[in-house]
Amino acid sequence: DYRDFIANKAGAIKMAGFDPKPINAAAKAHQIKAIEFALSMGKSASFLDTGLGKSFIELEFARQCAEETGKPSIILTPLAVAAQMVREGRKFNIDARQIREQSEVGAGIMVSNYERLAKLDPASFGAVILDESSILKSYAGKTRAMLEDAFCGTPYKLAATATPSPNDHTELGNHAEFLGIMRQQEMLSK
Repeated sequence: DYRDFIANKAGAIKMAGFDPKPINAAAKAHQIKAIEFALSMGKSASFLDTGLGKSFIELEFARQCAEETGKPSIILTPLAVAAQMVREGRKFNIDARQIREQSEVGAGIMVSNYERLAKLDPASFGAVILDESSILKSYAGKTRAMLEDAFCGTPYKLAATATPSPNDHTELGNHAEFLGIMRQQEMLSK
């Protein structure tokens, strides 16, 4: 029957994460669910509307991944947002540090702009978090390709944005490809 046919087209998603440690007490119920899901999956997206606390979710995901892997986590942001992310962390007693190059990388949560990626060693991070991950939207985009190549072996990934276009199959496919779920062309064919 048709439902079985469609079900056979669906890919099996592998859970590649870990059991969350106690989550920051400041988390609201929906944030706890989003963080638990992201950590248990290992690689996921948080498509939450403005004002729902994506920055907090990103910071807590990064904190827990840094503790789990013993390697720093990197949160990549658009220009002029890195300092704001660090300030947001302070509000919740989550230590995050803004960096500009690899020599500044230490333990815990590092925050940098997408434009600084060439000055960083992606292999030194146990997790990558893309703030405003709609940067992946452009199919032929140089930044998208650079991010996919740089973090293809990173065990934990979170893509976060309030603005994914639900009808933009290219954008959703690019997110799936970055997260290692399936190639964009495979998603379109399914």
